[in-house]
This record gives sequence, C-alpha cells and structure tokens, in this order.
Amino acid sequence: MALKAVHVSDVPNLDQVQESAALAISSSRLLKGPEEQRTAFKPPKFMVIGHRGSGMNALSSPDGRMKAIKENSLLSFNTAAKLGVEFVEFDVQVTRDGCPIIFHDNLILTEEEGIISEKRTTELTLAEFLCYGPQREPTIVGKSLLRKSTDGRVLSWKVENDDALCTLQEAFQKVESSLGFNIELKFDDGLTYSEEELLKTLQNILKVVFEYSQGRSIIFSSFQPDAALLVRKLQNSYPVFFLTNGGSDIYNDVRRNSLEEAIKLCVAGGLQGIVSEVKAIFRNPAAIPKIKEANLGILTYGQLNNVSEAVYMQHLMDVDGVIVDFVGEIAESVSQFVKPAGEESQGAVAGEEEGMAQSQGKVASHPKFSQGALSFLLKLIPNLVQ
Repeated sequence: MALKAVHVSDVPNLDQVQESAALAISSSRLLKGPEEQRTAFKPPKFMVIGHRGSGMNALSSPDGRMKAIKENSLLSFNTAAKLGVEFVEFDVQVTRDGCPIIFHDNLILTEEEGIISEKRTTELTLAEFLCYGPQREPTIVGKSLLRKSTDGRVLSWKVENDDALCTLQEAFQKVESSLGFNIELKFDDGLTYSEEELLKTLQNILKVVFEYSQGRSIIFSSFQPDAALLVRKLQNSYPVFFLTNGGSDIYNDVRRNSLEEAIKLCVAGGLQGIVSEVKAIFRNPAAIPKIKEANLGILTYGQLNNVSEAVYMQHLMDVDGVIVDFVGEIAESVSQFVKPAGEESQGAVAGEEEGMAQSQGKVASHPKFSQGALSFLLKLIPNLVQ
C-alpha cells in the first residue's frame, strides 16, 4: 500500500526538536542527519547492541544465561549499560488507551484458578497491562505471567532476577542516560493495519520520544514495511532501519522476502539501514557491498550473534553492528579487536586480515580466536544457515 504524506501537527514538539537530539545520535557515536535528505549511517565503531536489554528470555533453554534477568525491563536495560554496550534493543507496543509499553509478545498469558487465559497485548489498558508479573509496590501481588514457547508449551515466566513490566516513558526516565535505545516498532505479523491505525500508534510513540528523550541516542526499526516508511515521514531526527529475516520465511508482502527487496524499500523510502537475520548475511555475503553502495547501514540479529567467532567474521565483512543476548561476553570479545575509527591500531591481525582491517582504522589487537576455530566456523556456517 502506497503511503501518502501525512500531517503531524497533532504530535507535540515535533517542530521544536533540538538539533542535538538528531540522528547521530551523539558526537561520540553516529554522524548527524538526515535533515532534508538521507545521510549514510556509519557508526564510528562496530556496535554491540543488547537484545531486549541484557538478553532475551528463552524459558525452555538449558542455558541459565537466557533466564538470568527479565527481558525488556528497567533492570535488564541498566544491567546492559553496566556491561559496556552503547545501545539496547527493545519492543514497543501501544495499549488500548494510547500508552507506549515495552513488551515483545503479541499475547500476554496468565493463570487464574487453574485456568490459563490469554489476551492481546494491545487490547489491554495501561493499568491492566501493569497488573501482570511482579509489582513495584511490594504490598501488591500481580497476576502470574506465563509465556508460550516455540513448541507450543505454556511455561511459567520465571527468571533469576525478575522485574516489573514497564512503559517507554519509564525507560527514558529511569535508564542510564548514556545508553542508546533501538526502539523496535512492534506489530503483529498476523494482522493487517490500515494507514490510520499505523499513524495513531506511531504518533503515540513519537509523543513520548520527543517529550522524554532528552538528547538520548535513538534508532527506530520495524519489520512492518509501512510502519518503517511512515515513521520516516513523520520525523527526520532519528534514523529508521527496516527489519528483515532476509527470506528465511516467506510473506505475502514481497518487501519482506529478501535483502534485495529490503534495499529497494530503504532507498525508495529514505530509510537509513537494514537489520537482517544474521543467517541471511552469511547465505548472501554479496548483499553487504550492495547495502553499502546504497549508503545504508547494516546490523544483524539472531542466535549466531552469541558466537564470538561469528561476530568477528561479520566485523571483517563490514557489518556495522550486532544485536546479541550474551551481552557481557560478546562486548568483551569485540573490545579485543575493535577500536573507534581514527584511533591507532594496537597490535595487528596477521596477513590479509591485517590489511583489510587496518584500512578501516578499526583493529585493536588480534582476537583470541585460533585459526582452527575460525576455519571450523567457516565449515560449519553452511550447515547452520540451512
């Protein structure tokens, strides 16, 4: 569906946004823009972005790190900040009464008197949403919070360090101010949205962003093509990235079905970059130079980003950053081989890797990966990405 120009006069403060709140979010991070035209997204160093804070919750996983801290919570965001990342990614939806909240799932589940019930997250009011899970007031007992796993099982949402559900406004007010926000504009893949519905949702989100951002670094992203295009039309202060799994799943909307379609969407709509499932990048590495030639940034997400060697390979492939669950481990690993552009290299990467990496002004030292480990990963990747 083609989107016509929209009026945003009813979104407060859009015309009073300070230049310091613009795209690059800060002088120590990304270049400023766009103002009238799209500016190339080029962070000064390889980015590690915490997935839903300090990592998503996979309740059926035997790995305790996937159940350490409640995802998409103030505790998770502030923990990620302490682990040294500059950005966290999180999911924003809007309640029935117009409040932007941070929550990933389309449905929210609870159990009352032995009966499991589920409700659509966006059909709840803010007060109803905040009744789930642990409460900030210790004298109040919230509704139990359950989650459906990918295999269909309904599990109790228990983590080692729990925290209350939160709103976007709370995140701006209570999360370390130096931490950047990658705000995913979350919509249900199973629903069709009218332009009016998208506009109303995005205006509610932008109202909070511009009122409470206070110069914080921000990137918008969305799997919903029309939402990504529309938020770009509604504002030019922050970069907008299009999320894609690069063809792992096929959708009726062809814009979602390949990296090539993602590039076309971004160029036509003036978006700043693509966030791709990492397997799509390894399947189709030739897409990266095409993305760069289009003046687009490229970030990746996916389980392979929790493997240090896979992250190192992406760094060599000129990917701009990775969204990860094992925040501390990957941030530490990346610190071994990445420095901000322009700083002198401390140490070297042998042979051909040295020339490529030093030409980008990014090498700090040889990472502690053996040649055997990298060779093993190169052989393993074709099987992992099938």
